Amino acid sequence: MSFAGPKDIIAEGDTVVLYLTPAAMHTIDAVPHIRNKKNEMIEYVFQTSFGALKVRDLIGVRYGSRVQLTKGWAHVLQPNPELWTQTLPHRTQILYTPDISMILYQLEVRPGSIVIESGTGSGSLSHYFLRAIRPSGHLHTFDFHEERVAKAREEFVAHGLGDNVTVRQRDVCEQGFGDELNGIADAVFLDLPAPQLAVPHAAKALKNEGKLCPIKQP
Repeated sequence: MSFAGPKDIIAEGDTVVLYLTPAAMHTIDAVPHIRNKKNEMIEYVFQTSFGALKVRDLIGVRYGSRVQLTKGWAHVLQPNPELWTQTLPHRTQILYTPDISMILYQLEVRPGSIVIESGTGSGSLSHYFLRAIRPSGHLHTFDFHEERVAKAREEFVAHGLGDNVTVRQRDVCEQGFGDELNGIADAVFLDLPAPQLAVPHAAKALKNEGKLCPIKQP
């Protein structure tokens, strides 16, 4: 639950950023064991260009500490949206911090905002939305791809953000966002191949003073 708020000590299950250099960072889960390709539980040893790390040794360590690797050392950092964007597993092409900053500014997203996003993709922008709207806001994020939806939902829960986000599988261009979201959104963001097809649905979801930002995927 390392995204939910500032922490001092790494707990088991936390998502941790292993910082080697500005060009070499890795996101790992602080768990002592993982399953191998044979579905067997084995000790989690993470390999880096500076050597190996027994991940169990991170549990109980203070965030910001330097940790020893077999051929060097690294720092362990608490993740934030900026670090997550640089280290996340890419399921789709993603947006990066400079563009995201402008999107948040133009949409006037703030604590308590209700935001609709389509598509979820790799969840890069989603984490920025969640930081901006917490603790009382909510993100409704949509993707047509079943596997991406399941993985995003799993990540949000693991990161301690599950109470502030609802992830749905849907083709919003064809099906819209659902009647239950009509008139509730402060902001709608569309990152789709043909965002114009979802604009009428977005208009139904937006409050009178709500903001819309559509961008077309390449």
